[in-house]
Amino acid sequence: MIYGIGDLHFDYSKEKPMDIFGDNWIDHEGQIIENWKEKVKEDDLVLIPGDITWALKLSQAYYDLKRIHELPGKKILSKGNHDYWWESLKKMNDLGLDSIFFIQNLSYVHNNIGIGGTRGWISRDNDNFTDDDEKIFKRELLRLRMSFHSIKEKVDKKIAMIHYPPFNMNSSPNEFVDLMKELDVDICVYGHLHAEGHKYAIEGNIDGIEFHCISSDHINFEPKIILGE
Repeated sequence: MIYGIGDLHFDYSKEKPMDIFGDNWIDHEGQIIENWKEKVKEDDLVLIPGDITWALKLSQAYYDLKRIHELPGKKILSKGNHDYWWESLKKMNDLGLDSIFFIQNLSYVHNNIGIGGTRGWISRDNDNFTDDDEKIFKRELLRLRMSFHSIKEKVDKKIAMIHYPPFNMNSSPNEFVDLMKELDVDICVYGHLHAEGHKYAIEGNIDGIEFHCISSDHINFEPKIILGE
């Protein structure tokens, strides 16, 4: 089984309470861990598209990553906009958390399912979009392409993990969706949206791709089944 849950926003230091987004966030870490243990088995896969921990440094993030490592299943992590702790693959892999796989210009294949991803970025039609944003946007498109091009074997399906919603402000698919179509992606999971932001969540089959918004509060802090086996 493949599950997905994004925006864990774990905080080992307890300095970043998330209940500013609503009372449903009270003890959200406990809710996530309890629901995870009830649903996920050791041979399952869990996709986590960003905003994993509030830590600013990898040495601090280790404590939250270790808690994730100790939960059932194999975990595939990609970067979110708040993951300032994210460093080189070597440094992250050297933590020795072998149930975690970090997506960074790479891919993961699970039972003939190819998984790639990147952080993404705000849409070009955002009123605050700048020239610097354009550089990041293009770089993130390139990283998504590189990730899927790293899949060298034939797979039955492809899943894209992206943190930012791959849609414009008017809800139309943006260039990330265009690239996913070019790459023959079947399923896309994304997060980033909280509280009032849920009104911008777009799900279902669009242009032949099945989209799931899996920010943790959007799915009631419970890992969502993305693909049964």
